[in-house]
This record gives sequence, C-alpha cells and structure tokens, in this order.
Amino acid sequence: MELMEVILSKENLNRAYKKIVANKGASGVDGITVEELGDYIRENREKIITSLRNRTYIPKPVRRVYIPKDNGKKRPLGIPTALDRTIQQAIAQPISDIYEEIFSDYSYGFRPGRSCHDAIRQALEYLND
Repeated sequence: MELMEVILSKENLNRAYKKIVANKGASGVDGITVEELGDYIRENREKIITSLRNRTYIPKPVRRVYIPKDNGKKRPLGIPTALDRTIQQAIAQPISDIYEEIFSDYSYGFRPGRSCHDAIRQALEYLND
C-alpha cells in the first residue's frame, strides 16, 4: 500500500485524532478546540482528505504565545491548530512505525517509550558490568 493511503486510512486518522484529544492542548489561530475538533472533522472530512490526497492542503499559521522562564525572560511557543496537529500526527505515525522496526535496540533518541534517562540507565549498566 502506498504511504499516502496508509496516512489517510480511517484507522490511522482515528488513532491520530484520539492522540490529539488525549493530549488536550490549546487551540490554534482558528480557535477550534480539541473538544470541537471531532465535529469539525466530521463536517469537513472529505474536503480535508481530498486536499491531502491532492497535496493542496495548506496548514494554518501557528499561534504565537510566550511562556515565562525561571530567569524572568519569556520563551516563544508556536501552537498549531488542532486539525494541523492531527494531520501531523497522522503523517508521523506510519513513518515512525516503518523506522521503529529498523532502529537499533541501543538507540534512545526521540523514540517512543524511551528517554535520556533510559539511555543513562543503560550506560550505567554497561559501566558496572
């Protein structure tokens, strides 16, 4: 099956949607919240899928907010729309599934279910052996 068909499969899109809803998060520039996202997708499903399939989908600009830091300064943060986050997730999932199979068991960077703490724990095990 072609990658785009995997990305646009109902199962993959539902999995992406559920992950975005579970993560909650703020709304983007369009003001659509994750609670409203399901209704929006149901109403616009065919239009969204067609634009993705035709490669005419254009993500909305991110909403810029500033997060206070401990030193009194502020860090900029871009918040994509809930729909854009869902589409990003739908693209990332099958790609991650493909590459996860070929990654080394000793690789810890940016992998699901692994962290820098896991890498340090493994390194300590090697040192203690």
